[in-house]
Amino acid sequence: MSAPGTPTPAEELRGVGLRVTAARVALLETVRDGDHLDAETIASGVRDRVGHISLQAVYEALHALTAAGLIRRIEPAGSPARFEGRVGDNHHHVVCRSCGAVADVDCAVGHAPCLTASDDNGFSIEEAEVVYWGLCPACSTAKAS
Repeated sequence: MSAPGTPTPAEELRGVGLRVTAARVALLETVRDGDHLDAETIASGVRDRVGHISLQAVYEALHALTAAGLIRRIEPAGSPARFEGRVGDNHHHVVCRSCGAVADVDCAVGHAPCLTASDDNGFSIEEAEVVYWGLCPACSTAKAS
């Protein structure tokens, strides 16, 4: 349920010109309720909400919602693509080298793109993507044991 004045998922879909379906609403809600979910986990969450949906339909909806800017796709090296509902703020991520856990990291300094390239090669840079790598607290503790 949306807070007063906050558009519903259906209104958001309509607002970006996408057809509203129960599966798309469920997918958007699943991504936003989760934390850097992969497509298989999202498909399971959508099935819990609306019943059967094929993995191909999930991939197609993920592509459409990502292209429309309603969700964000991240691709940490060596990991399946992950999806999140936090969009539009140019935040970054930290990834555990051991278990693959992913967490958000707010932009270090300033406004998007947060970093200034030493040579922009004539590009108009809009966004910087930074991935920090290390060990999550659980893996750090296990390694120390």
